[in-house]
Amino acid sequence: MLKNGIVWKDTQGNPIHAHGGYMIFHEGYYYWYGEDRRDNFYVSCYRSQNLTDWEFRNHILTTNSKMEGYRVRTTLKLINEDGKKVNLERPKVLYNKKTNKFVMWAHFENGKNYLDAAVAIATCDTPDGDFTYHGHFNPYGYMSRDCTLYQEEDGTAYFISASRDNADLHVYRLSDDYMNVDCLVHSLWQGEYREAPAVIKGKYHYYMISSFCTGWAPNQGKYAWADSIEGRWSSLKEIGDDTTYDSQSAFLLNVNGKLLYVGDRWGGDGDKYFESGYVVYPLKETEDGLEMIYQDTAEFE
Repeated sequence: MLKNGIVWKDTQGNPIHAHGGYMIFHEGYYYWYGEDRRDNFYVSCYRSQNLTDWEFRNHILTTNSKMEGYRVRTTLKLINEDGKKVNLERPKVLYNKKTNKFVMWAHFENGKNYLDAAVAIATCDTPDGDFTYHGHFNPYGYMSRDCTLYQEEDGTAYFISASRDNADLHVYRLSDDYMNVDCLVHSLWQGEYREAPAVIKGKYHYYMISSFCTGWAPNQGKYAWADSIEGRWSSLKEIGDDTTYDSQSAFLLNVNGKLLYVGDRWGGDGDKYFESGYVVYPLKETEDGLEMIYQDTAEFE
């Protein structure tokens, strides 16, 4: 049993480094991707069959990863001229059945400031192999920071990210191969400054949870609902307590019809980043919307 809010360990007894992450289910395993800021790493991958025992698989993206351009004009850069790392945050991965590729979207910054506000793309033939980096760009010229992905059952995929210095949330439909944005579907909640978006489809609606912009400090989470990703989204409504039970949203997970919120409990003001833990809170659909249920342990099923 995993306790909420502490550093979780993998099956080898090492801390799990998968912050701001994402999970997919593929061929009998859950794959958990997330930020790993140690050494020359950027993104690490773990897998599990029961969502409790996590096996470390690979540092799937590092400063030494293969770089390869493609049809989209991007900037290929995984390390700065001075040898210091760039920032790759909130990595999300989807499997594309048409291309048989695992495609990663992440938030890129140059490691010196937050002025690039760009999208980073990487791909691999396997869920836990060495990903090839395809560079970063600004979708339609817009800023893009905290982000997430969502995939429909028919394969249609969406990229959602904070834009205009986090003032708005943009929703993009992706191209069939998930390698580019196809169109800008929504600019949501203008001027309300949301970040850390996470999306799930429930029994009655689609739900999106996000946080306010307070740096590393937790704040009041809010959510909205819609009848489809491209439909009209409701206004924002509070969920959890005034610190979202001391967490920030990473992603939402549907396990056999049970909706789960998975968040990061950041360590200090970023000064204790490597001591950051994880939380899992059940989400309950009600007549009034969505309710987050606090608990001390992470129960996935």
